[in-house]
Amino acid sequence: MQKPAITLMVKAARAAGNVLLRHMYKLDALNVVEKDRMDFASEVDELAEKEIIKEFRRATPDYAILGEEGGLIQPRGGTARFTWVIDPLDGTSNYLRGIPHFCVSIALVEAGEPVHGVIFDPLRNELFTASRGSGTTLNDKRVRVADRKDLAGAMVLTGFAPRERSRASAQLKCIDTLLTEIEDIRRSGSAALDLAYVACGRVDAYFEAGVKPWDIAAGALMVREAGGKISDFRDRTTGPMDARGVNPRPLLAGNIKVAGLLQQRIVNTGYASAFD
Repeated sequence: MQKPAITLMVKAARAAGNVLLRHMYKLDALNVVEKDRMDFASEVDELAEKEIIKEFRRATPDYAILGEEGGLIQPRGGTARFTWVIDPLDGTSNYLRGIPHFCVSIALVEAGEPVHGVIFDPLRNELFTASRGSGTTLNDKRVRVADRKDLAGAMVLTGFAPRERSRASAQLKCIDTLLTEIEDIRRSGSAALDLAYVACGRVDAYFEAGVKPWDIAAGALMVREAGGKISDFRDRTTGPMDARGVNPRPLLAGNIKVAGLLQQRIVNTGYASAFD
C-alpha cells in the first residue's frame, strides 16, 4: 500500500505530466526564456509547476515548497519542518527539441534529507517511487541497483551542465580514461531519470557536476533505497537537498563497489580536484 505522501506526490506528478504531454506537439508556439547561459525554461515548466504547487498547497499548507522555476515558498506563519522539492520538467532541452526523454521529479525533504520521492516519465508511463526505509519501486514492482562488481563492462551515465563548462576539459579527461575500462558512456539530458535508471539497474553508475536539489533529491533517495550509494566526488555525503543547499554540486551514484571504483577514477584523473 502506498504511503499517503506518495499518493499525493503521484497525483501531483501525473497532473504535471499531463501538462507536458498536452503541449509537446506545439513546441513552436511556446515562450522560451534563457535563465542562464544555455539553461532554458519554457511556459510549460511554469504551468507544470503550478499544477504541482496547487495540489501541495491544498493538501499540506504548512509545508514549504522549493521549485526550480518558482524558488522557495514558505508556509504562512513562518518556517516549515518539511519541504516539497520540485522539478516540473527535468530534461527541458530534450523536451523543447522533441527528444522523448524527460520527467517530473518530486521529493519530500525533512532536515535536508529526502524521505519520499517520485519520478514520473509521462511518455513511457513509468512511475518510480521511494520512501525512506521502504525501498524503491518502478510501476509498483520493487527494484534494485545492478550487481556489477567492477567497472569492466559498465554502462555509465553523465551530464555536461551549462554552469560547469569551465571544468569540461577535466571531465573529458576523466571520460577518456573511463572509456578504456567501461562499456560505454551515455548522456541522456535528465539527471532525475539517470538516477532512477541507476536505482532500477538499467545502468551501473552516474556522475555529474552542477546539479541542484530539484534535479537529484528524489533520484538520490531512490538509489539509496535500491541498495546503492550516493556521494560527492571525494566520497563525502552530499549537502542538504532543500533551500539551504541550492548551490550546484557534484554527485555520483552506483552500487557500493562500482560507485567506489568510479569515485577513485574521478580522483585519479584530477577531475575531483577541479572542485577543491
